[in-house]
Amino acid sequence: MTTTMELCPEAALSRMQRLRQLRAGLSPRTDFAIRRIGRLLVSLVVVVLAAFFLVHMVPGDPVRAALGPTAPASLVESTRVALGLDLPLHQQLWNYLTGLFRGDLGTSIQSGLSVSGTIGSRFPTTLTLAACGFAVAVIGALPIGMGAALVARTGHGRTLNGGVSGVLGVLIAVPDFVLSVGLIASLSMWLGFFPPAGWGSVSHMVLPVLGLALGPMAYLARIVQVEMIKVLDSTYMATARAKRLPQRLILLRHALPNIVTATLTVGGLLLSGLVAGTVIIETVFAIPGAGNTLVAAVGTKDYPMIQGMVLVYAGMVLAVNLAVDLILITIDPRTTIAEG
Repeated sequence: MTTTMELCPEAALSRMQRLRQLRAGLSPRTDFAIRRIGRLLVSLVVVVLAAFFLVHMVPGDPVRAALGPTAPASLVESTRVALGLDLPLHQQLWNYLTGLFRGDLGTSIQSGLSVSGTIGSRFPTTLTLAACGFAVAVIGALPIGMGAALVARTGHGRTLNGGVSGVLGVLIAVPDFVLSVGLIASLSMWLGFFPPAGWGSVSHMVLPVLGLALGPMAYLARIVQVEMIKVLDSTYMATARAKRLPQRLILLRHALPNIVTATLTVGGLLLSGLVAGTVIIETVFAIPGAGNTLVAAVGTKDYPMIQGMVLVYAGMVLAVNLAVDLILITIDPRTTIAEG
């Protein structure tokens, strides 16, 4: 026994040395990607544990909430046993974790349906909303930010520049909920252009996408404006202008590629925020997506549904951040590796 105990630290040290040698033989990009994937896995473990313990700390009986206040006590108890909620907390955690490894997220207490099936039916709507919001934010932010930078750089149109900056500041400051209510009141209730709620057609998508995208678009436009001004004041831009190149060519060939890194970094963070922001937007516009389902599950203390939705939302956000990091290391490897 003593010999085994003495060899354990040496074996652990030997394994650590082999891991270091293996990492030393990897390229910086591969090493960066491995570290980022490792962080993602650790973050997912933390999210799983946090979601489990936090939902169990919420006061109230989820079985009683599902069956109603008039349900017999015997039915409540038998349902609790069938769902495994009568077991000690550590046993429930073990059952939940083993279910995750099998791909089983559990069964909804409220509906009795599979959590995985519910997620599969609801998340396409959420992904569509987030993707459309991200596209509108980026497509709108680039010309607005570049145009504002050109106006500020030339010194002309100060009134226009001040007005644009003021509007962008308001859009950044106003919460998505208030902005969405304003869109419903103005474009739906007063003008009647678009339906106030629902999902299924292009007209139904306009207001939710705008409510989700306007704030991030304004923030990204300010970032593009600041980065564009830095690029316009750089020496290589002065050289390009000295060669009498057309203004359009200077902007597209020299200016735009040099603001991609900062724009992509902020855009990736905004995409993560857009995915999380769909919860509010779906609730305001009564969209049958994952966010609306999550809010309803929290209201009814549906433990399995809450845990499954939180896990998928967190996984999406972490996956977006990983994708942005991998894209950045391809576009600008030196800066990304130095920062990361």
